[in-house]
Amino acid sequence: MTIIDWGYIWDAVPDLLQGLKMTLLVSVLAILLSLLMGLIGCALRMSPLKIVGYAVAAYVEFIRGTPYLVQVFFVFYGLPNLGLTLSVFWSGVVALSIWASVFHIESFRAGLSSVSKDIHNTSASLGLRRWQHALLVVLPIAARSALPSTLNTVVSTIKNSAYLQAIGLVELTFVAVDRIAYEFRATEMFLSICVIYLVIVLAVSGLGHRLERRLNRPYEGR
Repeated sequence: MTIIDWGYIWDAVPDLLQGLKMTLLVSVLAILLSLLMGLIGCALRMSPLKIVGYAVAAYVEFIRGTPYLVQVFFVFYGLPNLGLTLSVFWSGVVALSIWASVFHIESFRAGLSSVSKDIHNTSASLGLRRWQHALLVVLPIAARSALPSTLNTVVSTIKNSAYLQAIGLVELTFVAVDRIAYEFRATEMFLSICVIYLVIVLAVSGLGHRLERRLNRPYEGR
């Protein structure tokens, strides 16, 4: 007796690919939006106005200290009571972006903090303008330092998109769970989506590691 029906998996591929398209779409939008929110949040977090920095720090701790699924439910079910109603798709994008943004804020802050005062002094002695120092000196160093944790957050964002099936977004996990409810082929469906998620994560991680090696190339052998 065959434990896994490979023919069933093959027949389910078209449905899974449709769910995968939604997973990739919501993940890419959330990654881009969360990176932008992370940059803005980092700038505010390091603002000389302490009250602004404290407010961003409180936001970071609140999001990191509460379950992600609760955040998803709040965006989809709670915001309409506050006068803001979002579609299932945009609720998913917003919830994912909010969750990922706090980790990007801390990653970017750590990257910027890794730039020593000696480097600032060196730039000043060379006569670099402030924008030149920020763009040509600080940004490359900070990006190199923040890349590993940023990549980890990007990967987690893709995996966390699976939670959005709880509010009815027809992404990859939703498609699998929906088929299981009607056809009771849990082994085949969960095995299939595990493999798909693994391939995506490995591909993204591979690209990220290539970028990391490229950024580290000037420092090799030192």
